[in-house]
Amino acid sequence: MKKFYALLPFLGLFLIACSDDDAPLTMTPTPDPVVYTSGSADFTKYVSVGNSLTAGFSDNALFTAGQEASFPNMLASNFALAGGGAFEIPLMADNLGGATINGQTDANMDGSPDIGNRLILQFTADGPAPTPKEGTGTTEITTKLSGPFNNMGIPGAKSYELLAPGYGSLAGLAVGAANPYFVRFSSAEDASVIGDAAAQAPSFFSLWAGSNDILLYATSGGSGTNQLDPTVSPALYARNDITNPLVLTGALDGMLQALTAGGANGVIANIPSVTDIPFFTTVPHNPVPLDEATAALLNGAYAAYNGGIVGAFAFLVGQSAISQENADLEIAKRTISFAAGDTNAVVLIDEDLTDLTGINAALINMRQATADDLMVLTSRSFIGTLANPADPTSINGVAIPLEDKWVLTPEEQTAVADALTAYNATILALATQYDLAFVDANALLAELKANGFPQADGSVVTSTFGTGGGFSLDGVHPAPRGYAILANAFVAAINEKYGSNLPGVNPLDYTGLYID
Repeated sequence: MKKFYALLPFLGLFLIACSDDDAPLTMTPTPDPVVYTSGSADFTKYVSVGNSLTAGFSDNALFTAGQEASFPNMLASNFALAGGGAFEIPLMADNLGGATINGQTDANMDGSPDIGNRLILQFTADGPAPTPKEGTGTTEITTKLSGPFNNMGIPGAKSYELLAPGYGSLAGLAVGAANPYFVRFSSAEDASVIGDAAAQAPSFFSLWAGSNDILLYATSGGSGTNQLDPTVSPALYARNDITNPLVLTGALDGMLQALTAGGANGVIANIPSVTDIPFFTTVPHNPVPLDEATAALLNGAYAAYNGGIVGAFAFLVGQSAISQENADLEIAKRTISFAAGDTNAVVLIDEDLTDLTGINAALINMRQATADDLMVLTSRSFIGTLANPADPTSINGVAIPLEDKWVLTPEEQTAVADALTAYNATILALATQYDLAFVDANALLAELKANGFPQADGSVVTSTFGTGGGFSLDGVHPAPRGYAILANAFVAAINEKYGSNLPGVNPLDYTGLYID
């Protein structure tokens, strides 16, 4: 009897199954396969033009895996679904990223590798720190690759340099007139990047250029000149200068003329704000921990400076060289004070302060940082070190003010922001003029910083340094997952403009941080 009761559930299932035999079967139809189309665009021959962001640069280097995870390569994979052809990349020789020039790692003899290895996270007693990966890269710059190549992204290139004949010249490399990455695959000694790109007769192109025209000024802490005179030739610019907006306009227009000469369609992107990248948002202005005794010692050491500032401005007010109100504001700005605790502000040089050295040579342009200052990412490994290893009191950022290169001051940020506004207005106008798809990369990166991008697995990609998944360890260039988000923005703009139905890519298919 117990065995019968035990069989009842299975018997019930059997009877139900039998009764279902008489019911009509409902079949789920197999969905029709998606047919991807290019709309009015022609993806047969796609060429991408730009700088490191186009090349797939990340973790402070160009290396094979990063190049394969570039946003143009992601676009090409989508284009292949709708008639797109092969996409050739001038791959580096390995995943180190470092390179030699005539067998030398330091051909310019400045004490550091000309083209260094990529960064990895090294775990130290002070916590994880980005560190160049050990080893010697096997890429030799003078070994020519056989092109042409579809990815014409050249790390370090400014807008006007992409049009410069000889930018891939080996002879020009020795005098700073050429770019080592382009030297590897330029078609001739007098070739230009845009010339080699246009020679491929693209049917579709992407152009993302201009970021280095302000970025190099910003990442150097404003140690360059804001070139406000459009008549100054870029040949006279220093490396970290801000490109005049009219010069950039001419460069971008020249590139678009060349790329569209054969009737190609394309997509162009504007430039993100530097204040949205981890290179400027990671290191706080007040990272100095002090005990009460050390704070008192420092306050005593700076007392003469603080008193001298008050006296110097009293003199200037007496000479009617400055108003009392403005004098009081700068005295407050320049007064240096420390307290016991973990959040003391660093001391820095600010070239925009009133020069008082004519009154007193000891009153250099020095002040403490505020929340309005942007400390560069590389300052994190410099603040707190000793200027003189034999003198334990010579602490950089505390007893020794930081040089201008370690911080982007509000005045320097204004110069960058003004240039960015002008650049992006030009890019939008050119997108309209040439009837191109337009990607608002500036808004995209701002959203990444403000809210992040939720993913299908519940994670959120953000701009947080090291853990956010959006940026690589150099704090400037996206990680592969960040590049995927950018690629999807390009796809969306292309679909909207040309009526294509490309699917985009899944950012989760790409890493947010390389783990070695």
